[in-house]
Amino acid sequence: MKIGIIIGRIGGVDGVALETEKWIDVFKKMGHEIFIISGQFEGRKIDCSHETRVPEMSFFSPESYWEQKKAFFHPDYNQDDLIEHLLLYAKVIEDKIVAWINKYKIDLLLSENASCLPSHISMGIAIKNAVLKTEKPIITHDHDFAWERGDRYVSPHPKINEFVENEFPLRLPNSYHAVINLHAKSTLKERFGRDSVVVPNVMNFDKPYGLITDHNTDLKHDLGVDKEDILLFQITRIVVRKGIETAIRLIDQLQDNKIKLIITGNYADDAGSAYYMKLVDLIHDLKLSKQVQFAYHSFSSKSHSINHTGKSYSLSDAYAHARACTYFSTYEGFGNAFVEAVLAKRPIFVNNYKPVYWPDIGSKGFKTVMLEDNVITDTALKEMQEIIYNLDLNKEIAEYNYQLGKKYFSYDTLEEKLTELINLAIS
Repeated sequence: MKIGIIIGRIGGVDGVALETEKWIDVFKKMGHEIFIISGQFEGRKIDCSHETRVPEMSFFSPESYWEQKKAFFHPDYNQDDLIEHLLLYAKVIEDKIVAWINKYKIDLLLSENASCLPSHISMGIAIKNAVLKTEKPIITHDHDFAWERGDRYVSPHPKINEFVENEFPLRLPNSYHAVINLHAKSTLKERFGRDSVVVPNVMNFDKPYGLITDHNTDLKHDLGVDKEDILLFQITRIVVRKGIETAIRLIDQLQDNKIKLIITGNYADDAGSAYYMKLVDLIHDLKLSKQVQFAYHSFSSKSHSINHTGKSYSLSDAYAHARACTYFSTYEGFGNAFVEAVLAKRPIFVNNYKPVYWPDIGSKGFKTVMLEDNVITDTALKEMQEIIYNLDLNKEIAEYNYQLGKKYFSYDTLEEKLTELINLAIS
């Protein structure tokens, strides 16, 4: 079957793009031929035989940037120009999608969040119109919904709010939903009476990950820590919902100068660096400057490389040197960092983040130290200390979680879910 994937950007390290790459791997393993149409191919050369670039579909195109600014951030009093713009570029994108479908004789469409979150309104409208025109079945991979983002997608223009309500998520007789958690499934059913298939985020458990290699043996030295130091890793971006202040307080309560917290992510998504500065102040107040390190300059989400600043490490390298991982998020759509730690065979200290952790992950039996509302109780602290210092227990828990992760969050699971979706769409 020829499957056509519609996505704002492919490549790079955002969650939608990463999961799309995994779907592509499994689709190909299943014997399907994949075609991609996107506004941006990041960090990759375009395969002209199977990949098509439409600049207007990029989130960073002048058209998309202008419509988002005028719709949500800096609206004009008169909405007529904005509506005209949206409809004009929706038609431009629609025509290019229809031409792409016809050129490659696409059998089944897949919309990657573009028909769910109104981060590119004209593209969402275009996809709907293209589906109506071609009558092709479409699976919408719904990672985020507008109502999950507070007032981010609420406009002072009534007409824009109508677009958001009517177009997102896509609701056509020949459209089928894949959601990433049980909460999204129930919400979609309650709001719109739409059924959906829960497809969890997955990892490739057949590929080695988090291993000590010749490349990463010097990681501790390059981070400026002692060989005997025990490293806990926070492998996330620096944004408020990651609950990194709890990891910092944990270091304080462990009262062991040999234990270090390494934070691999940057604060590029932290508006005004406000949260980053809050963390810096906390580190200063607790006198932990020698035990907590912001190390985003040493890590890349992609594979390791050597650049002008010296050696760069991958996230796999980080996991390889972690005694355990901290993951005290307050909210996640799923939680890729959790599954990564499981794949890397590293124990995890986790907050019962809403709305996903316990219903979708924790209830499956993973052995973790789980906090409620990020409160480190005496019992939780003792359990974490035992996992940190008892290496046999550490490895036992990690191996147990790995086998459970392989059962629930592997490519085999994804193949089962994709088979179910395809059968729904083409039946």
